[in-house]
Amino acid sequence: MTTLRAIRIWLVIFIVCLVLSGITAFPLQAELRLVAGVLHALPNVIPPLTAWIDRVRDALIATDGRYPFLSYGTDWLAFAHLVIAVAFIGPLRDPVRNVWIIVWGMIACVGIIPLAVIAGAVRGIPWGWTLIDCSFGVIGIIPLLIVYRLIRRLEGEQEAAAGSESTTHPARST
Repeated sequence: MTTLRAIRIWLVIFIVCLVLSGITAFPLQAELRLVAGVLHALPNVIPPLTAWIDRVRDALIATDGRYPFLSYGTDWLAFAHLVIAVAFIGPLRDPVRNVWIIVWGMIACVGIIPLAVIAGAVRGIPWGWTLIDCSFGVIGIIPLLIVYRLIRRLEGEQEAAAGSESTTHPARST
């Protein structure tokens, strides 16, 4: 497999994950009802998780019933994920030229951790859920680190190819 092909495969995986993460922020009520139903159908293996999902589901149903405009915030969250996914089309097309987007993505992944820890504590989010939120940054940075290293390798390959081409085909003087 060529370096460019490996970069593109990793970027497509990353983009697909961002899109999936984004579109799942739209049907939150349906998703929470489904997850709660599954958790209640299973033996009560993780009672705190079941209790938390029930609490979030009930809060979302009550809030949406009275103040549906508050869900507009999660619509924007979903939209942001989709827009961020579009940004990675740049490195998909020209990785070396657009490596800065990969660096920006890695910075964003690192930024997830303090945001989740601080906002989670302020908003009363259980520590286990905060760790799940932090995992998005930890897991998200892995493909970006791989892509970053592959882009640097591709850059070296391109420089080597350009250097060997200039030595085998010297410029003609007129």
